[in-house]
Amino acid sequence: MNPQEIFCPNESCPSRGIVGAGNIVIHSQKEKRCKCNTCGKTFAVSKGSGFYRVHKKALFVIVCTLLAFGCPPQAIVAAFGLDERTVYAWIQRGGGHAEQVHEHLLGEHPLNLEHVQADEIRVKCQKRTIGWMAMAMSVAARLWLGGVVSPTRDKVLIAALVAKVKACALFGLLLVCVDGLAAYVGAFKKAFRTPVYTGKPGRPRLLEWPILIGQVVKRKEKGRVVGVLQRMAQGTFEQARGLVCSEQINTAYIERLNATFRARLSALVRRGRGLARRVDTLHAGMYLLGVVYNLCTFHKSLRHEQPEEGRKWLKRTPAMAAGLTDHGWSVQELMAYRVPPPPYVPARRRGRPPKNTHSPAFAGCPA
Repeated sequence: MNPQEIFCPNESCPSRGIVGAGNIVIHSQKEKRCKCNTCGKTFAVSKGSGFYRVHKKALFVIVCTLLAFGCPPQAIVAAFGLDERTVYAWIQRGGGHAEQVHEHLLGEHPLNLEHVQADEIRVKCQKRTIGWMAMAMSVAARLWLGGVVSPTRDKVLIAALVAKVKACALFGLLLVCVDGLAAYVGAFKKAFRTPVYTGKPGRPRLLEWPILIGQVVKRKEKGRVVGVLQRMAQGTFEQARGLVCSEQINTAYIERLNATFRARLSALVRRGRGLARRVDTLHAGMYLLGVVYNLCTFHKSLRHEQPEEGRKWLKRTPAMAAGLTDHGWSVQELMAYRVPPPPYVPARRRGRPPKNTHSPAFAGCPA
């Protein structure tokens, strides 16, 4: 337990989230607790990780690994003798922590996505109407960018997905390949705009991003695909040819990722009995699977040949291909990762500024 590698998780501490500031000391080596000299609070070392207040950490890692690779919760209950409520609570804990890690890594390191594909999956829910799960991925790195769960397939679902894509994207030329749903075109055009502030009064001008939107529409007869129509809703095929990984626009990569989710998430298996019961459990399972896919799963199409280092192939995960990490993570490392809180912002003093600004009591107040 090295205090120089630990930060204060207290939300009201001015030194929260700062590593190596010298404000953290060991409070109890036996109980694995530290103390922050800035705010005087003590906290567990596992605060901010997926292991916080988990007693059976080794079993928790095993259960999260099995859930991320498609094992039904009922099988885990039968194999380890756990209560079903415990397994579902661990799903929400592991998925919630994985979502925080995902947002932290992509928020700290925005990417030049270049080519994005998005699609929706229909989810069968127990005693409810059919729900939908929308997801997006970066094609070059095979990186899963996030997903949204909603009971309906409408503009709200697509707008929430597009907002997640924009949150991890850098300004630049972007090709988006989607299906024939009309809500995608309006959502991407509306979201990918940046206000340009000039100091003048009034609403700032919105700068549109250079995005290309391609749609792949499947024509079906009697439930079978009999034709595929490719069209550009924004831009031209000549502009998209330099960004697409094949000779024509397609949604093949996101459909392969959908197949991976259907194989590894028991609630998405076709003609199965593992139906989803609660939206929050389905959301947590989606993020647990997606983050394990990004950080812990080596993708065969991403490997590099390196004969000069004595090995024929260098295996890489999607996160390694995107430059987010330099090695493949384990589920143990994922759950032990401590997500830092946002930087401390002092509260602004309202009203007229005090006259005695040199007093120590008003040293932290803005002028």
